[in-house]
Amino acid sequence: MKTKHFAAIMMALLLAFNGFFSVEAQTEDGYYSVSGIVKDSRTKKAIENVNVSAVGTNIGTVTNEDGEFTLKLSDTTDVREIALSCLGYHNALIRVAGKEKQGQTYLIFAESFVLSEVEIFSWKNPRDLVKAAMDKVETNYPMQPNLLTGFYRETIQKRRSYINISEAVIQSYKGPYSTDASGDRVRVLKGRKLVSPKKADTLSIKLLGGPNMISFIDIVKNPDILLDDEMLQYFSYRMGETTSIDGNLQFVVHFEPQAVLPFPLYTGTFYIDRETLAFTRAEFSMDMRDRLKVIDLILKEKPAGLRFTPEEVSYIVTYIQRDGKTYLNYILNRIRFKCDWKRRLFATNYTVVGETVVTDRQDSNVAKIPSREAFSMRQSLSYEVDSYYDDDFWGAYNIIEPTESLENAAGKLKKQIDKSK
Repeated sequence: MKTKHFAAIMMALLLAFNGFFSVEAQTEDGYYSVSGIVKDSRTKKAIENVNVSAVGTNIGTVTNEDGEFTLKLSDTTDVREIALSCLGYHNALIRVAGKEKQGQTYLIFAESFVLSEVEIFSWKNPRDLVKAAMDKVETNYPMQPNLLTGFYRETIQKRRSYINISEAVIQSYKGPYSTDASGDRVRVLKGRKLVSPKKADTLSIKLLGGPNMISFIDIVKNPDILLDDEMLQYFSYRMGETTSIDGNLQFVVHFEPQAVLPFPLYTGTFYIDRETLAFTRAEFSMDMRDRLKVIDLILKEKPAGLRFTPEEVSYIVTYIQRDGKTYLNYILNRIRFKCDWKRRLFATNYTVVGETVVTDRQDSNVAKIPSREAFSMRQSLSYEVDSYYDDDFWGAYNIIEPTESLENAAGKLKKQIDKSK
């Protein structure tokens, strides 16, 4: 029986200490940006995780929790339209015609579906559907190496206060989908951090290998815990209501554990393209019924006398179709837990969130990232990058826009750091 899991799902709880090195690269000037907020046309509520892409290119990003985005485009790129796509909504196009647009509101319309019983029940056994989708991976996903550029952000909250914000632009060498991720590598191009200097925040949570999420939480390329033939038998499956992603109808398959193994299993949902049988989205959470198994899997190290209680370990993984192939697009990992010291009455709540979006992709003349430049699973981004710089730190790189709450938190942390110097 396999016991291999995502190598990226590990944390180490340590007493805070200083020490880091700076990893930096420069970007070119000569770009313009298109920004705005995406809302539901009926409710007028902001929509998060909307794919925003420059039509005719591999450049893109996603909206934040406030529905906001900024897309940076080179002056030399002839982009005339920006495409918006989201689970359950019609696609939308924004005309840019080479001119900068800032701060506009864009409405997208929810889709509704009326399907015949034949269409709904065309797959009587949803496990067979999942297996058929896995059998088509080499048809649906790239069989040549890709070099992905992405933006990675991890945040750590103590109760409602942010105590750590770390961000980086990364590159990821991703081999063919006929191979696993053991040969894939990630390097940090540019990064920054803010860490609380308060003595009350001396318990430091270190998320190991965070930027490597782009390699190891690609469930199609790494099917060991959800999608390989051995693991499929440990889950029960049922069909859900049809929806749409990027204008394409999706089979929806819900799954949950039906076996007890030495390690925790997952419950969640797969979205599978109705025409191509490509996996386009997965949402799943670790089964918390046996928390000792969860602790054994995700906790690497902690101080003596500290009690650790996991509350949630969850993921969202999305893919995007371009030119007949399906590519990794976005990953979200959330870990919630409580910590308390023995003989103390109350526990403290912590939330760690890691988020990665692919902002560009190169599929020709791709060279593997040298091992000496690769970000290790033993490294923590917070310890490897320098402190915050000016507001134009990212230059022409595309990022996930910070939410208003995150911007406010960053401002408070900057003031705390300045006072402590």
